Amino acid sequence: MIKEKNNLFKTYSSIIWLLCGISVGSILGLVFGKDVEIIKPLGDIFLNLLFTAIIPLIFFTIASSISNLERSEKLGKLFVVVIGVFLSTVIISAVLMIVAVLIFPIHQEIIISKIPFENIQDVSSGSQITQLLTANDFYELLSRKSMLALIIFSFLVGFASLRSGEKGFSFRAFLTSGDEVMKQLLHIIMKTAPIGLGAYFAYQVGIFGPQLFGAYAKPLGLYYAVCAFYFIVFFTFYAFVAGGKLGIKVFWSNNITPALTALGTCSSIATIPANLEATTKMHIPTYIRNIAIPLGAPLHKDGSSMSSVIKIAVIFAMFGKDFTDPYVLLVALGITIIVSVVEGGIPNGGYIGEILAITIYGFPMEQALPAAMIVGTLVDPIATLLNANGDVVSAMLITRITEGKKWLSNQFIP
Repeated sequence: MIKEKNNLFKTYSSIIWLLCGISVGSILGLVFGKDVEIIKPLGDIFLNLLFTAIIPLIFFTIASSISNLERSEKLGKLFVVVIGVFLSTVIISAVLMIVAVLIFPIHQEIIISKIPFENIQDVSSGSQITQLLTANDFYELLSRKSMLALIIFSFLVGFASLRSGEKGFSFRAFLTSGDEVMKQLLHIIMKTAPIGLGAYFAYQVGIFGPQLFGAYAKPLGLYYAVCAFYFIVFFTFYAFVAGGKLGIKVFWSNNITPALTALGTCSSIATIPANLEATTKMHIPTYIRNIAIPLGAPLHKDGSSMSSVIKIAVIFAMFGKDFTDPYVLLVALGITIIVSVVEGGIPNGGYIGEILAITIYGFPMEQALPAAMIVGTLVDPIATLLNANGDVVSAMLITRITEGKKWLSNQFIP
């Protein structure tokens, strides 16, 4: 029993420490009020460290992932189906959360800024798209203001190194090594998160008062409710589409271990072995499960797409902006798709998506990012459940498309 408790604490230690830091910071803010502003530099230092590590981390992670893919015509066709299924479920989950936010809007009594957001949109749509997708010079890619341009550039570098064959071996090794180094750097920086975010939260509570807690209660409740609905109803529906009533039975009878593993580890990567075992019992063909499951862990993030929407809604509420504008909703949907790719395989990778969203919408990073990080931390367990567990049901859908509608009845003996 003691060993199990120790393992549980080890699994959730980062979240526990972060929540402890936030709690201590909140208490300091309530007790000392505006005088707590003296510790705000601790939060600023943490954010600055995070900002400086983000750019090289994104480049190495994306470029190395693409450069290490295996080239094959058969795998290429399967890759299209896999990405199609992953993208479809990510969009469905994001749209579901958007609808939920529109039905149960998040209102914020405390508007922490009156920055004229509309003024940022003065340039033409064509110019906005150009600025988002490209940079005028290479050095501009090194700024977080060119986040999307950096992502696209990283993909292109990855594909170029993939096409270079043996001549690009050393460069691919460099990308892989750089990826690991930057992951470790972010891991080191995040060790200071309890202090940094605690100081920042103390500042917010001290300045805005205890009403600040109300800003997170409703979005968190809404997120967990919608995710539970999506997990039970939509995953069951996906299983039915993949294999009919037998598909539902097969999915839920083999789904317990992967689900508990995802909740217990808060890691899509750590859930890969359980997902592979589950898909083996489901008689999903080897060539499908060996592609869909490992690829799904970093690229398929239904839970993250939903959390991205709720974070954006919270930030808009904090700044007193209208989240229902069609342009805002369309951009939010696009951001969720990017986040589902960028976040995977990166420790605390959700923060990259948050920075991207804040940058695109033009909010002040120093005020918006801590709130988004706090919400992201609190929703992490159930987000990981949807991220990791969604790979299993997606593998069933992929098999249905590639093997035909009778794949399950032909291969599975009840």
